[in-house]
Amino acid sequence: MSDKIYFNTSQKFNLRRSLVNAGTRIHHRVAPSHARKLARQLLLTPVRSAPKNPQPEAMLQGKVKSAHGDLTTYTLGEGPLWVLNHGWSGTANQFFPLMEFIAKSGFTALAYDQPAHGSSGGAYGHIPAFVEGLEAILDSVDEVAGIIAHSMGTASTIECKHVKANQCPLLLIAPVLEYLDNLFTSVKRSGYSMKLFEEVVAEVSAEYHYPIATIDPYGKLKLRQTPTLIVHDEGDRFTRFDVSQRVSQQAEKVTLIATTGLGHGRIMKSDPVKEAFLQLSNR
Repeated sequence: MSDKIYFNTSQKFNLRRSLVNAGTRIHHRVAPSHARKLARQLLLTPVRSAPKNPQPEAMLQGKVKSAHGDLTTYTLGEGPLWVLNHGWSGTANQFFPLMEFIAKSGFTALAYDQPAHGSSGGAYGHIPAFVEGLEAILDSVDEVAGIIAHSMGTASTIECKHVKANQCPLLLIAPVLEYLDNLFTSVKRSGYSMKLFEEVVAEVSAEYHYPIATIDPYGKLKLRQTPTLIVHDEGDRFTRFDVSQRVSQQAEKVTLIATTGLGHGRIMKSDPVKEAFLQLSNR
């Protein structure tokens, strides 16, 4: 259900939104502990999307242990390794067509389901879990040639402090760069009680020793010293194209490839993404 909150972009008056606002505020006032518990379940539980792409015959499936449970991995190809990191309510399955292209180009593609996503363990999804999931994957491999990430996966990739993440090129697809603004604006637009949401955020921040104020993918991307290519559709309804455009103008190492008509999801297996990969991998 949480994707209906985070991906609701309507600005129009909505009766349901008004009822959600009244209901969550009353619940929070009458039974604050119970309200926070339900809010965690609603706000931090992603939709486990059903697979849409067939699994290539040569693909190997495995498990990597993490603090949030076992992560399901999918590996295809031989050669230098590229790690693929999906977004909120997404799965590794979304990358299967791109992984086939990567494998045919002489590389190994390793995608995985983040905690609480796809076939991986874990009850909740949030930035600390996404970052720790990527760290577990990076710890499980030797060298990494590059990382490809989509949507919220881009924010967690930039936030990740693992040395392997910091020293390799990035291919960011439809990135979430102004993460906090995107998050709070989306929840506010849904009508959900902001006070209740802020209490849940504070609990997660304290639990994982990850102050939310430190989350700044945009600022951290500008400081990176390795090449980054962004592929973003001008008509993306879920992540802002103009933010990608601005960071590409301000950061020397960031280059934007603009597309049209591909939206937020279809872009993942598009030709511009494949061409960007070849450019980053020098093939």
